[in-house]
Amino acid sequence: MEKVRDLVREGKRVAKEDPRRVVHSFKVGLVLSLVSSFYYYQPLYDSFGVNAMWAVMTVVVVFEFSVGATLGKGLNRVAATLFAGALGIGAHHLASLSGSTGEPILLAIFVFIQAALSTFVRFFPRVKARYDYSLLIFILTFALISVSGFREEQVLVLTHKRISTVIIGGFSCVLISIFVCPVWAGQDLHSLLASNVEKLSFFLLVFFVGIVSSYHTRFRMVIFIIKKNKCWRLAEFGDKYCETVKDGDTKEVDKRKNDFDNYKSVLNSKSNEESLANFAKWEPGHGQFRFRHPWKQYLSIGGLIRQCAYRIDALNSYLNADIQVSIDIRKKLEEPLRRMSLESGKAMKEMSVSLTKMIKPSSSDLHVRNAQSACKSLTSLLHSGILKEVESQELISLLTAISLLIDIINLTENILESLHELASAARFKDKIESPIFAEKPNSKSIVCGWATKGQDDHVVTIVNDDCCNGNTSEKGNRSNKVLIHEKHENCVHEKHEDDDAHVNSSCDSCGHTSLRVIVECR
Repeated sequence: MEKVRDLVREGKRVAKEDPRRVVHSFKVGLVLSLVSSFYYYQPLYDSFGVNAMWAVMTVVVVFEFSVGATLGKGLNRVAATLFAGALGIGAHHLASLSGSTGEPILLAIFVFIQAALSTFVRFFPRVKARYDYSLLIFILTFALISVSGFREEQVLVLTHKRISTVIIGGFSCVLISIFVCPVWAGQDLHSLLASNVEKLSFFLLVFFVGIVSSYHTRFRMVIFIIKKNKCWRLAEFGDKYCETVKDGDTKEVDKRKNDFDNYKSVLNSKSNEESLANFAKWEPGHGQFRFRHPWKQYLSIGGLIRQCAYRIDALNSYLNADIQVSIDIRKKLEEPLRRMSLESGKAMKEMSVSLTKMIKPSSSDLHVRNAQSACKSLTSLLHSGILKEVESQELISLLTAISLLIDIINLTENILESLHELASAARFKDKIESPIFAEKPNSKSIVCGWATKGQDDHVVTIVNDDCCNGNTSEKGNRSNKVLIHEKHENCVHEKHEDDDAHVNSSCDSCGHTSLRVIVECR
């Protein structure tokens, strides 16, 4: 029974992860039920006979998750069946001219030659990427028709029935795939790239900035809110490195670590991107994706994103290394490093939104220039001689991390250039949008996030700067403040940087209906 429960839980997890999988399963069952009518109804069975089973086989091997994969497999199977059927008839005709003695010998030679050549061609990289399945069907169909034709007198009738059932099965798959809850590989590829860029931006905006700034008391980032036993409590950024939390629940720590390790999924996304791009080429125009959409440019952008993810992974290792420079040096380098990381993260966040909405990136160029300016400031600071007394091991670790961050900035610029090319080729909308991260001179930098109440634990992530509008209750004139509002039983629970909890019973006047976190820095 335990195995059955595990199987049920696994099924729920898979369905919850992508509900389209459940719909796809029903679609496959629907198509198989339709083509099975060739066997169930006598008039159809009389027309095709046992060859009707080819329609069922076609549905089983052709129907894929996305429209592009189904259409590509269906067209490849039909084309390979037609071509192999024609060659099989020709081979049978030539072999029959040699008489009853030489016919089986010639048929065996023909089958050997085509099978050997076709199998060798399958090793060609370009052919294997797009036409491997069609060559496999070509080998199978040619062998079946040429060999079975030796015992079958009406070869043309046999070929016609098999080709007809294959076409019917493939056509049924394509129709159901396109018109019943279609899944577009192009849309999945587009969303995958936008998601990958956002994962990198999250790391740069939150993780690295928190590492740098955590050594300075004037900037403390509180980003985690955990619901445990119907009570909200704070978990500061430094808790990520702790083995346990206050209540001893290590699952909370693992969950928070996973939020920062999301970028690692980008490292192994190459095969998925290539397969989606290959399937997308077969798809007709849909939505904002025209027929000859520049899918190759997506692969170029994906490659640059992975290179950036490799740098981030290496940077993460150095930031967590045991050998670190002194706190005094960190304080001196904090401002340029923070600006470099923040501006790169903001540029990537803008690019992610640009991809999602299919609009031309506008403010990303400004953030890249700001990151490059901060890089120049850091270079000048390093040339001033502040690292003269740093030990060699600490110096190597620091300079390696700085070098990786500079590489990330350069790759961010390259990604932006490729995105501009994609926006031009794909005709992204040239719409004036207010930037996600607004820059205001002489203003406070505000980072905020929201979490809606529910049964699950919540993680509050950074959304943008200067996005927190509305009334908040304030306590004192602190330059650094963390404020939490929770509307619960007509009171507001506030927690400030001094770790003192305050309760304000005037929550109804501020209109907060969801939990809110504001990190304010001067």
